Amino acid sequence: MDVKSKAYQELLKKRPLNVQARFGETEMGLVSGRDIAAAAREVDSIVLAANARHPLVIKAVLQAAKKKNAAVLIELAKSEATYCGATYDNIPEYALKYSEEIGHGAVFGLHVDHYAIKSQADVLKGVGHLTKILNNGFTSVAIDASHLDDYDNFAATRALADWLPSELGLEVEVGEIKGPGELSTVEEALYYIGGLNAWQVFPDYLAISNGSLHGTYDPTAGQMEGIDLTRTKEIADAIAPYGVAIAQHGISGTPLDKVSTFRKYGIRKGNVATLFQNVYYGIKMDPNTGNAITEGGTYTKEADRGISMELWEKIVAAGDEKGMSRKSGDYKKLNLPFCDMILAEPKPIIDRIVDEMAWWAERFIVAFGAEGSADAVAEVMAKRVDQNASPDRKVLGERKNYTKDNAPGKGGNDGKNYDD
Repeated sequence: MDVKSKAYQELLKKRPLNVQARFGETEMGLVSGRDIAAAAREVDSIVLAANARHPLVIKAVLQAAKKKNAAVLIELAKSEATYCGATYDNIPEYALKYSEEIGHGAVFGLHVDHYAIKSQADVLKGVGHLTKILNNGFTSVAIDASHLDDYDNFAATRALADWLPSELGLEVEVGEIKGPGELSTVEEALYYIGGLNAWQVFPDYLAISNGSLHGTYDPTAGQMEGIDLTRTKEIADAIAPYGVAIAQHGISGTPLDKVSTFRKYGIRKGNVATLFQNVYYGIKMDPNTGNAITEGGTYTKEADRGISMELWEKIVAAGDEKGMSRKSGDYKKLNLPFCDMILAEPKPIIDRIVDEMAWWAERFIVAFGAEGSADAVAEVMAKRVDQNASPDRKVLGERKNYTKDNAPGKGGNDGKNYDD
């Protein structure tokens, strides 16, 4: 957006209170996730949500967002914050730095992805931790208690979500994101979203288990992209009266022509993480899906893409020392020790990394029908008298109908980790 336009200047005045408190003297277009979600509904688009495992992802996605005049989300899962150089502490500062570099005008939110809750102790820890994160400038939160059974998931989500500022974005999850196999059901989704609604908790998005997988699909291990859009639409239609849409996790490795159909199935948020990592590592990728291509049981580094061959060899050596397979998804855990080394690469290498990630971000924005959605955000915000983006929704059910006794009884963890 044009920074000097009346619409953008009005948008700046109506940013969330936490953003105004920390960044109010800047012209950074950091807005509530609520406003981005509302705008996507208005213009029938999907929001690109890019996981910033490396700070350069932020730079690339903000460039793409401004070029396409699209509202986007920059996000990071709680688990990612433990093994990436980009963290909840520094992402807002990187966002400001890169927004300033492009002269501001990019409209975006900062989203806490997969804030995993696995016990009541996690709920209590989350109060203090999320307070710090939100004070730092994040404008949306995904509470993920899907590790728990259906009632405990609902109860934990309700407890923490009810405590969060209602003017900020909210995503919740039923069914862990673990690839083809067990799917979330309409019954589970209705119990979960209906129960939250009865307690006046109003999410923007529901993440479901619909066949997607976090990370790279490895055909040699029998893994194939398998997002079940039929089940997705069944759930989306069922929860639509509550004002909730689907957040699609695990898009990396999905054909762009399939991605371009997602809007027909009630999907309004699309998470992309591993694809961007593949780009800055310079791993050979399928040009239509972004899926990493393995050859001879190993990732293949392309010399003219991503980081230098010298730095890649150091990363491989570090992976070998840790006993990682050379096609392991655990290569994501090498982000932290090599973050600064990637930032210190020569300018031509940095430029090619950012340019390729921005190119991919633009492709997703187009496939998501999100070009021009930044204007829609400004229009949504202009309709309000102040910064408060709390949704105006009705309570549709009674609390007595959402007890432990009438929970679907599904969910629970199989002992594996699906946090990111």
